[in-house]
Amino acid sequence: MKVDEVIKKVNNDLKPKEKEIKKTPSFEHYYSENPTSELTVKELVLNLRNGHKYLFKAPSGVYGKKRIDRASILLIEKVQLTNEKVLDMGCGYGAIGISLKREFPDIDLYMSDINNRAVDFSKINAKNNNVNAVIKQGNLFKPWEGEYFDVIVTNPPIVAGKEVLHELIEESYLHLNENGRIYLVAYHNKGGKSLEDYMKQIFGNVKELEKSGGFRVYLSIKRV
Repeated sequence: MKVDEVIKKVNNDLKPKEKEIKKTPSFEHYYSENPTSELTVKELVLNLRNGHKYLFKAPSGVYGKKRIDRASILLIEKVQLTNEKVLDMGCGYGAIGISLKREFPDIDLYMSDINNRAVDFSKINAKNNNVNAVIKQGNLFKPWEGEYFDVIVTNPPIVAGKEVLHELIEESYLHLNENGRIYLVAYHNKGGKSLEDYMKQIFGNVKELEKSGGFRVYLSIKRV
């Protein structure tokens, strides 16, 4: 489905719910399953330090609509991959996973998000960037029952709360193969330190790979 077709369909679907929308809070979390805001789309450019450039369609109701956030860019530029099975957990409109697939063409890419709008645009952006990926909608690891990965990358929503974020880390351990890795990026002084500590608790190890502007990329490896 093309971008203009998605916009028309989503906004038409929202019209009958206009009275309900007026009752919703003025702020809606980008990890909501079904955003109720009018759908608008912005084109964003990702420029990496190696000179590579990628374009993304970014919809309203999804994190990073105004710009590709610094944390995601830091994660993209720090991860090193080979011919591995990689999951982008909480993929948004796909900037992290799609960029990694372009940078490391031999990986098998999987992406998921609870946000239906994010999933729709991940599929659009994957197609526009000539990327093959398995993209599913669902909360955390529900779309991936019985699946195991070599690498999980995530820029999690800190505002989702400790319970959700701890579940993400716990389930990541269970869905990684032996010697599998999780790369997690977060703002160190706004919840990141707590996630670093919990990664060490669950995995038995954690390493700070990179820091920039208050953000950190944390790495844990599943040792069996």
